[in-house]
Amino acid sequence: MDKFAVLTSGGDAPGLNACINAVVHASAFYGHEIMGVESGYEGLVKNHFFPLKLSELGNINALGGTILKTSRSESFQTKEGRKQAFENLRKNEVKKLIILGGDGSLTGAQIFSEEYPEIGIIGIPKTIDNDISGTEFAIGYDTALNTAVRAIDNIRDTATSHNRVFIVEVMGRDAGYIAYGTGLATGAEGILIPETNMDMVYLTGQIQKHIEKKKPLVIVVAEGDESGGAFSVSKKLKEIIPEREIRVSILGYIQRGGAPSAFDRILATKFGVWAVQSLLEGKSNVMVSSISGKIKHTPLSQVQKRKMKISSSALEMLEICTF
Repeated sequence: MDKFAVLTSGGDAPGLNACINAVVHASAFYGHEIMGVESGYEGLVKNHFFPLKLSELGNINALGGTILKTSRSESFQTKEGRKQAFENLRKNEVKKLIILGGDGSLTGAQIFSEEYPEIGIIGIPKTIDNDISGTEFAIGYDTALNTAVRAIDNIRDTATSHNRVFIVEVMGRDAGYIAYGTGLATGAEGILIPETNMDMVYLTGQIQKHIEKKKPLVIVVAEGDESGGAFSVSKKLKEIIPEREIRVSILGYIQRGGAPSAFDRILATKFGVWAVQSLLEGKSNVMVSSISGKIKHTPLSQVQKRKMKISSSALEMLEICTF
């Protein structure tokens, strides 16, 4: 029986432990030994392997973070580092490898798979930004969205009590999924994301309508928006409405932690089982993904960072629901 290994690479995201749990369960169900690799690709290079046993795992589905730890490895980016990683896999008799990662980690998986095709490799998409092509959802996005919504609901309370303007920055350096979803869910008066032209000129025009009403305002900004982020937006707004109190709140890493949502736990579980089944079917150098609830295999060579696609109806909804 082939021995499996699993690792988590890059930034953490809620739901990783549920996926690891599913990988261990599926491996045991099909009669295969499974090993964990500590600290991602760095653990591959430094030979940090250890057995993952179902009897010792416990109920980890509700835990945030990753029990395997994670890191960003510079050594794995070198040919020498990847050769050492391969030697360590061979030393531990591992022939199948499951990698939970974002677009950068999965690009590394593709390179490694092409250099050492004798190792079966399956990628699993995880990122709170949801900016991986080839899948509708990545592990962690739904939880991050719900975390941001709860935080902004709380901020709305204090904004209303003090009649303030709040600029709230959420994660999403290259894609506005979190900002868009959070803004709609919380009834934000403004949503600034990289993919739309709802810029400061538009925002200024809308805010002018509310200056005399003196109503509290909440504006959600993606960290990667061209406006420059929350502090930049705040500075520009102070020039327009100097008489109003404007506060900035950066949600930051709170969005990456915490217990995963039910949706993320279920998605992660499906991905984990599908990854093991895919390896047993002889598939390699692909990412498992979910499209309309069905399993899909996307070649790792086609996995890349994506921006949010805004349809005309989605854009119209944004314009209707803000201000």
